[in-house]
Amino acid sequence: MSEPWLDDPLGYVIGAERVTDFFARVYEREALVVHHNAPERFAGLISLDAVDRAVTSLDLKENQLSLADAAHDIDSSQYVDSAGYVDRGAVADKHRLGATIILNQAHQFDPALARLCRGLEHAFSSHVQTNIYLTPPNAQGFRTHYDNHDVLVIQVEGAKAWRLYDKPVDTPYRGEGFEVGKHTPGELRHEFTLQAGDCAYVPRGLMHDASTAGDGPSLHVTVGLIARTWADLMLEAISEAALRSPELRRSLPAGFARADFDRTAARAHFASLAEALARDVKLDPALDLLVDTFIRSRGADNRGAIREANRSVGRADRFQRRARAPFRIAEDGEDIIVIGPGGELSFSSAARPDIERALGGKAFSLADMTSEKAEALIASLLSYGLVTRL
Repeated sequence: MSEPWLDDPLGYVIGAERVTDFFARVYEREALVVHHNAPERFAGLISLDAVDRAVTSLDLKENQLSLADAAHDIDSSQYVDSAGYVDRGAVADKHRLGATIILNQAHQFDPALARLCRGLEHAFSSHVQTNIYLTPPNAQGFRTHYDNHDVLVIQVEGAKAWRLYDKPVDTPYRGEGFEVGKHTPGELRHEFTLQAGDCAYVPRGLMHDASTAGDGPSLHVTVGLIARTWADLMLEAISEAALRSPELRRSLPAGFARADFDRTAARAHFASLAEALARDVKLDPALDLLVDTFIRSRGADNRGAIREANRSVGRADRFQRRARAPFRIAEDGEDIIVIGPGGELSFSSAARPDIERALGGKAFSLADMTSEKAEALIASLLSYGLVTRL
């Protein structure tokens, strides 16, 4: 089946003409609702039949499937057996009575959703995850709440009515979750209905709820964007600066935890350290660390690598860097390191021109390479999904 969203994942989800304005004005600031008026736009991502097949055929564990019903509290013991596996019959029965079925981290077992996530990861440089929500007619899965990560909502089948309220917490931390009784919805600010083929963006911290609209069930995919923050970068920059500064590594004053500790001198010293940090912190080493951590944490997009393992690299074969494959070329002493999904590859410095040629984006062949171990280099890049055979 054709997957048109792979050419421009974010553009296909929200509309290519909206992407520039999205990052300039909308992202992390306000909601965006897009009515594409194309019911089949997201056909192929997931379907009601695929959800039925997953729930009734796979041996799902408790953390892979959950149930939610805004009208009733549902404990996992009601649909999970003593071994931690989901009771398929109980799930179907609860769903019949109004419970929303949630397939958590669905991209881990659905290839189409995994490919969409990889494309969106390239656009956002964020970890991207997907949950599937199947809500029966005349039902609501969750009470009013906010999420502590931004979400893209992709309506695949049926329709869902959404209500947006206030932002009690602006851009909450990842661990700063919604708490019942502490965070109130505030005024109703916006109502809209997503039909099949529509989508919405909801920034973290914005209170919302949603219920099925129409006579049929609602099936949507929620894409979660797990972003790194400027605070994360600053913490890494301070840690990196501490490697160069003995003053930052010195112990806190003796007795600082006592009730009678005088903080006057500590305040002055803290201020002087902050002034020195402002002059000494460096963006690039800290950002490189976050880049490398992000790349290593991705799963390799290496479909076909097992077949390739049994094929030789011929001089006439053509290869090219895989589209949107994340990588960074670094140095470790005299070695050249290619940081890629899942880890890193180490090559001699003589291989640098070949590495740059292979990952430069243009098609190449073994005949274009100059190093003695070029065949092994190409084979390694194929294994890790950094290049693909044309």
